[in-house]
Amino acid sequence: MDNQYLIPANTKRGQLILGWFRPFDLALFSCGILVTLLLIAFLPLESLAVTILALSPALITGFLVIPVPYYHNMLNIIVEMYEFLTNRQTYRWKGWCYKVGDKKRKK
Repeated sequence: MDNQYLIPANTKRGQLILGWFRPFDLALFSCGILVTLLLIAFLPLESLAVTILALSPALITGFLVIPVPYYHNMLNIIVEMYEFLTNRQTYRWKGWCYKVGDKKRKK
């Protein structure tokens, strides 16, 4: 084959649980479900507001671990956005003519 390797596009999915989830994702979602079950067991679910409050941990963690195209999941998108917004936003040019400009300035 002329030392050419064909790597399938979905090689990372084989390392994930059920092809979609990392162990951290399942742990996060299971903690959300556990907290929801505890809230359902101990809160009186007589009003809509209390019911929404009791269900919110499972709904929020479920939203965070749902798969999204071009990213792993919503949690990954939120982390990437946070890193982009909190890191330095001015980029210094380091291209092929970076040193040429310095030589011209020194003369």
